Amino acid sequence: MSIQWKGVMPAVTTKFTAQDTLDLDMFAVNINAQLAAGVHGIVLGGTLGEASTLSDTEKSILTQETVNLVEGKVPVLINIAEQTTKGAIAAAHTAEKDGASALMMLPPMRYKAGDQEVVTYFKAVAESTSLPIMVYNNPVDYKIEVTLEMFDQLLACENIQAVKESTRDISNVTRIKNAFGDRLKIMTGVDTLALESLLMGADGWIAGLVDAFPAETVAIYELQKAGRIQEAIKIYRWFLPLLELDINPKLVQNIKLAEVHTGIGTEYVRAPRLPLAGEERAHVLEVIKKGLASRPTLPDYKNL
Repeated sequence: MSIQWKGVMPAVTTKFTAQDTLDLDMFAVNINAQLAAGVHGIVLGGTLGEASTLSDTEKSILTQETVNLVEGKVPVLINIAEQTTKGAIAAAHTAEKDGASALMMLPPMRYKAGDQEVVTYFKAVAESTSLPIMVYNNPVDYKIEVTLEMFDQLLACENIQAVKESTRDISNVTRIKNAFGDRLKIMTGVDTLALESLLMGADGWIAGLVDAFPAETVAIYELQKAGRIQEAIKIYRWFLPLLELDINPKLVQNIKLAEVHTGIGTEYVRAPRLPLAGEERAHVLEVIKKGLASRPTLPDYKNL
């Protein structure tokens, strides 16, 4: 299906069993909760999806399963985070075969490529597939920044259409709009800057805590879109301590623990990750339980 770069798209976690196999039953529970809340797309195999630990076969299974679950209601994106151009092109071809609607794509992994190498890498993949591409720009975590000058070259490829803006510099939303107008759609990728980015003109939100709190996340997006800013801010202020669980090296464990407490996930992670323990676990549990105790009553955000 075609994709519109807007709205809330959860970067979903990958569900595992105690035996370290894919838990497709619980995965379906979470995907159905996201759809019921009104999300606008599903993103697979990102950082939250523990992409680096998944085999190619598992990625294909997750893509095909999600395509079946959403039944054409929303687009399904799969992340590409590869070390070689050859590997990235192969991953794009597999994604297309598996029924993905679009790609989220990181710069080359492990090797710190130069600007022209990054541009050439993205272009090579874009020219190899008909799928639309969202460039994941996260220099804080992945040490390579895709600059405006680089995007100017990349937009020669018609299927490079969006950016997951995760630089942590909110003024980049305005810079991108000034430089490219609507040619490059902006999906904010930092939970703790999400509402601010949307109000500055971002088109949507690739979200993390949505995995545990889908309705609250979509409500914030829909309220701000409808101009009901104060209502959006009120929910966002309640949400912020929970959203900060995403800006942490243990974001996967944090969010999976939150999913347990909202009934739409499990805590199993894939080694070398381990579930939270000790004081770290106690702190995250306190944040989650405090949030649940004061969970807001939402307006009828689906009919604004």
